[in-house]
Amino acid sequence: MTDTPDLPGNTKVTREDWLREAMDILLADGVSEVKILTLGSRLGVSRSSFYWYFKSRKDLLAQLLAVWEQTNTAVMIAHAQMPARTITGALNNFFRCVVDPAGFNHRLDFAIREWARRDEDVRAEVDRSDTARHKALARMFARHGYAAAEADIRARVLYYQQIGYYALELGETLEQRLARVPGYLYAFTGQHPSAGEIAEFTAFASAVVTDAARD
Repeated sequence: MTDTPDLPGNTKVTREDWLREAMDILLADGVSEVKILTLGSRLGVSRSSFYWYFKSRKDLLAQLLAVWEQTNTAVMIAHAQMPARTITGALNNFFRCVVDPAGFNHRLDFAIREWARRDEDVRAEVDRSDTARHKALARMFARHGYAAAEADIRARVLYYQQIGYYALELGETLEQRLARVPGYLYAFTGQHPSAGEIAEFTAFASAVVTDAARD
């Protein structure tokens, strides 16, 4: 359906409104609290309007999971596939998606992983996603001359570190994170980045974080 339904009080909501509210609840309170009545109350509409866009709560949850796949997993894979002259440049491309507030959403990732603890089907989706992300990173290393076994291990170390970084909820400032980038690049690749690569990534990270703070 393409038209937005007319609702009591001339209030109109879209599919995106329902998804946004559902996502907010998922992030804040977990999947068990994503309920049709709760969403309708927050949006100020009756539950009947929900069925204009979704077949059921299960359908809504499936679409939330699809949003996660289309954003977090897809964005990480896309950044791992970006062209680069060097492996350190390739890693800087990857780091762009995790430093950009509009890129990889670590809160969403952990909300989905918490959901997966209670749902075997979601657990299977998370496992497939982790595998796809790891393979993309392994291919990134392989493109820059690493043997298959080494590319596999370096990809695992990089991916596990990045997920673990957010799990620890470290309170690093942007300046602290950027100061460690040269060391991270060397540890992950065995190669030292150029001054130009560091300058380019620092400028990008500073700009996107500043823009996000203004918003």
